[in-house]
Amino acid sequence: MIDAVGNPQSLLLLGGTSEIGLAVALKYAARRPLRVVLAARPSERLDAAAERLRAAGATVSTVEFDAKDTDSHPSVLDKAFADGDLDVTVVAFGLLGDAEQAWQDHARAVELARVNYTAAVSVGVALAERLRRQGHGRVVALSSVAGERVRRSNFVYGSTKAGMDGFYLGLGEALRGEGITVTVVRPGFVHTKMTEGMKAAPLAINADQVADVVVDAVHKRKELVWAPAAWRVVMSVLRHVPRVIFRRLPI
Repeated sequence: MIDAVGNPQSLLLLGGTSEIGLAVALKYAARRPLRVVLAARPSERLDAAAERLRAAGATVSTVEFDAKDTDSHPSVLDKAFADGDLDVTVVAFGLLGDAEQAWQDHARAVELARVNYTAAVSVGVALAERLRRQGHGRVVALSSVAGERVRRSNFVYGSTKAGMDGFYLGLGEALRGEGITVTVVRPGFVHTKMTEGMKAAPLAINADQVADVVVDAVHKRKELVWAPAAWRVVMSVLRHVPRVIFRRLPI
């Protein structure tokens, strides 16, 4: 269970090599003993993530997880919950890809949709079932400001995040009153391996700063947050810009 000051005893990271997800886990591990389950495909990066958490004092186990293999997701979660209740789950997997390739390459577009939306829905439904069974829990869904108003510059990615975002906001409403809170986090540009080599956008931050936003939001049971908070104002303005003007903006 999460203690009075907001520190969980256990955490599941779906997307076990996510830099943002790992930053969240490390912040919690620095506060109290933490049991972490990393769900990802076996790799050197997963091994390194586990060792980094162990070095921080966490107890770590891993579960093989392939986002595209949706049929396996219920059994993956069964394994993740096998050692007891999980207080916080971070849904942190996703693909970015090349924006221009995505709308011109059928296979790539379908892959983005399968991972960023279909797989997110798959684990969300299966996860909700298990959290309802245990009677408590917090879910963190890492979305993106790109999904708030989809832009021509990355509309395939943005559309998948819009769907994922909407699903988890709805899931939070469905689980309201059952002791379970869903927090949707909308970061802007984050300096990670995924964005390495890309030109940083305004309000760019790093994974550690996003983790600070996540930890605070989970403690306060917030349903929706932006990282950094200034994106809330920016996107509120952009959502109301007429399309004929919006298409001319350099974004």
